[in-house]
Amino acid sequence: MSFLRAARAARIGQSGGLRILVAAFVVLAGFSLSCGNSGQSTATSNHDAYVTLPALGSVLLLHVNGTTGNIYTGGQTPQQEDFTPSGLAFLPSKNILYAINAFDATISIFNVAGDGTLTLGASPIPVGSSPNAVVIDPSGKYLLVTNNYSNGGDISVFSIDPSTGALSPVGSPVPANTNPTEILFTHSGQFVYVTNPEIGMVTGFSFSNGVLSLVPGTPVSSGQGGGALGLAVDGSDRFLYVTNPSAINLPPNESTIGNISGFNIDPTSGALTPILGSPFTSIVGSVGPTTITIDPSGTRVYAVAPGSSFSVWCFAINPANGQLVALTNSPFSVPAGGLFALFDPSGRFFYIGGPTGIQGYVYNPSTGALTTIVGAPFSIGTAPGKMVFSE
Repeated sequence: MSFLRAARAARIGQSGGLRILVAAFVVLAGFSLSCGNSGQSTATSNHDAYVTLPALGSVLLLHVNGTTGNIYTGGQTPQQEDFTPSGLAFLPSKNILYAINAFDATISIFNVAGDGTLTLGASPIPVGSSPNAVVIDPSGKYLLVTNNYSNGGDISVFSIDPSTGALSPVGSPVPANTNPTEILFTHSGQFVYVTNPEIGMVTGFSFSNGVLSLVPGTPVSSGQGGGALGLAVDGSDRFLYVTNPSAINLPPNESTIGNISGFNIDPTSGALTPILGSPFTSIVGSVGPTTITIDPSGTRVYAVAPGSSFSVWCFAINPANGQLVALTNSPFSVPAGGLFALFDPSGRFFYIGGPTGIQGYVYNPSTGALTTIVGAPFSIGTAPGKMVFSE
């Protein structure tokens, strides 16, 4: 598993009091368009995960059972006034968790013990105004943060000390157009993309030794008027997909709100050009998708909208041209939530963040179907921010 994919995952044990059952999510082999009943996967190891609780000013440890997908709550960091953690990034090589504090404009650094518990480390590191999302490059050497309001919107870059995990600023923050929000590295680490929801655009950068350079032709429009938000890149680094939650669709899909823009990624420059047929939308949906992810095989797209009706859109990626083809029975009319969507490290379970907790599904690798785990959704008492696995 690459560092980038590892940093997006979570480990799950069996301690704590709250049990959460989760959905197994495995990759579609080939270009099947079936979404039938879910099958059973083999057992895997347990994992730990972390979720931010912005309203409580803390970060919560979750233990996830790798066989059943059950989630149990572990320890919670002390609640701090003016600490509103949003984005998370995990550094496996040092067992360090970085949490972005949106209100105080800082990065908190937590040391992770063998049992997954968190201890606040060095003093918080200042970052730009209203930081939103954080990501670590695939090499594990750099950490990037989007700042919504600094200098009209920019990205802070930090080098990560290979011995301690300490952060040091690299140059000055880089302008990233209005309201940079979500941020994503390609698997190669060569390119970085951010969404600009207020202007409905996507800005791209090439990345080398901590230096960001604007990709030619960006920002590019994504779903005019749709408020570009979530980002995902396919397993080959050839295609970028962006959710446009409020986009208006043309007939015959005018009754569906929201869509997904698809872009070809130039392998040399990182320039973005629309995929033929983009934007792609669901056959039905009254609320547009906000978050998006791609299965561990890199061949399926899952876009998730808040609510319980037609809330999970599922598409197969045509490997020849990047076009999205809806799977049978998509959109799934199951409870979801638009705060985050991610797979566990084994690819067997699929987790979605909702208004008061986490929804969990078992993922069928041959059909792409999602089966709700008994007992889901699992309340954590408040709305989560972001979730990350520790491997």
